[in-house]
Amino acid sequence: MIQGKKKQVLTPEAILDKISDYDIFRMYMPDKSWKLNQVTYSPFRKENNPSFLIGNRRGHISFIDFADTSLRGDCFTFVKLLYGFTRLDDALKMIDKDFGLGIIGAPTGEYKKIVAEYKQPEITKRNSLIQVVTRKFTNNELEYWNSYHQSLDDLRANNVYAIKKVFLNKQLFYMKETEMVFGYLYDGHWKIYRPHGDKKNKWVPNNVPITAMDGKEDIVNCSTAFINKSKKDYMVMKKVFPCCCAVQNEGLGCFSPENVEYLKANSDNQILSFDSDVIGVQNSQQITKLFDFGYANVPRKYLKEGIKDWADLAKAHGMDAIKEYLTKKGLL
Repeated sequence: MIQGKKKQVLTPEAILDKISDYDIFRMYMPDKSWKLNQVTYSPFRKENNPSFLIGNRRGHISFIDFADTSLRGDCFTFVKLLYGFTRLDDALKMIDKDFGLGIIGAPTGEYKKIVAEYKQPEITKRNSLIQVVTRKFTNNELEYWNSYHQSLDDLRANNVYAIKKVFLNKQLFYMKETEMVFGYLYDGHWKIYRPHGDKKNKWVPNNVPITAMDGKEDIVNCSTAFINKSKKDYMVMKKVFPCCCAVQNEGLGCFSPENVEYLKANSDNQILSFDSDVIGVQNSQQITKLFDFGYANVPRKYLKEGIKDWADLAKAHGMDAIKEYLTKKGLL
């Protein structure tokens, strides 16, 4: 009987049996300061504003260049495009050789040394199961929403619920009995909101896709689409500006190519509105430059009162303050 080593086939799966997609991005990304799920500078060109993202979605890592969305895909596509290979097989061969995997070449075990130099990031799937038990709103909770000019009918129309219990992956999720907790429902996904929670736990748990939008259906044949950064701002703003919507947060990841294309196709102008604090302004400047949006944040004069978004402005100064500002900006 002739014996010998079984010949291996060089495939993406064979490579990922030995190293991770994160290892591959880390090896070949020119700028070593990049971080997972944080926008950085594109390796495909020189640019003044970062427009490139390596992030995880549903348990695996991929990349997208928001300035040229044809540049997107997994770690193998990244290597293929970065080095100008015409065939994916050429990228696989280079990875096999550089890491010393020995799938088709001589094994060196170099990859064991390489991956030992850093810690693998925790990659969790974004499709965690969240189940809730809802209940009637208390008078205290209705008063909270009334202060933002929202009625019970408004809450129902916007899929906002009072929460009794939350189950994460079928396990009861701890919540204080005295804590005010609401749930935002998006097509079978839940975003739990604690108005008085700290920054770390205010939106936990949450399995809503980052690209989900409030009011997307209202952006049709609009002269101007007003883009808010939260459901609460959206609920307030649409009372005075019906052609408005909201993304999930102030991050670039909310603006998928599909969302941007939809907004551009269904409105002549797009006005972005994030918080008027330093971080909010920085985020809005980045995104408006990238997608050629206009912007209209809450006037910064209100920051001294702790007001940085439309919901808080309406609470403190009434809806007329919003109307007056939008009229002054020529939006009403």
